[in-house]
Amino acid sequence: MPIPDFQTLMLPVLKSSRNGEVRIGDVVEQLANAFALSDEERATLLPSGRQTTFANRTHWAKSYLGKAGLIEAVGRGRFRITPLGIDVLAGKPERIDIRFLNQFPTFRTFQGKNDEAESAIVDSHSQRGEESNSLTPDETMRAAHQALETQLGADVLDRILAAPPEFFERLVVKLLTAMGYGGSTAEAARALGRSGDGGVDGVIDQDALGLDRIYVQAKRYARENAVGSGAIRDFFGSLDRFKAAKGLFVTTSSFTGSARETAEFLSKRIVLVDGNQLTKLMIRHEVGCRVEETLHIKRIDEEFFE
Repeated sequence: MPIPDFQTLMLPVLKSSRNGEVRIGDVVEQLANAFALSDEERATLLPSGRQTTFANRTHWAKSYLGKAGLIEAVGRGRFRITPLGIDVLAGKPERIDIRFLNQFPTFRTFQGKNDEAESAIVDSHSQRGEESNSLTPDETMRAAHQALETQLGADVLDRILAAPPEFFERLVVKLLTAMGYGGSTAEAARALGRSGDGGVDGVIDQDALGLDRIYVQAKRYARENAVGSGAIRDFFGSLDRFKAAKGLFVTTSSFTGSARETAEFLSKRIVLVDGNQLTKLMIRHEVGCRVEETLHIKRIDEEFFE
């Protein structure tokens, strides 16, 4: 089954404490078993790689229950149910979610804090109501970040296609050097300086010392003009002529299924980079874009309060 969202976990988390003080780590394990999560689902990590998605959602469920006064912290990683929480369970609710928690004054106070960013996140959850894909506040931020990067990627690709062919040559050089290939930009530019039919063909050092080399072919095609298997076989022939073991084929469009299959089964290692991956690499290595604002997500330093 899919990993439960954090609102679905609120009632189980509250029930886990009805018999006394519990550790949140134990609750995570108990609920993973109760929801019959697979090993893969239990191991799924947040983008930060520091916590599993299920543990993160369980912690958020605990946090929101605490804001409503249904549970209280009793030490590092430990909590217990409050008299109010006991009364809630006595009512045998079918589900506890943000809408349910709004009946409690302390939770409404939490919603009404002056921190506009926090309020906006909570309000967004309230508007989602019973939608199945209920995100935690940090998941909401990551989803918004992904949406911004998707739009940025589309804008970047539009600018590439509108620029002259020689701009694409400089772009390939800049990206490869930003990724650590080819030594300096000037050295890489000399290696990739032979213009073809709107693309770039050349050899670039895999490392600054030139211990290994990669043959590069780049084609600036319109989005609808996908690269087929014939172009991959031609590229493979070029690798043979240059006695190269590795190749990189970059395009602003896409690759057909047969092109990817051909690259997969040829005897030389050929990496295909389509327009979507190209823009993702540019964003990751800050080529053609820059950081406009940095947001820091901070958490309690448990050791400070020991």
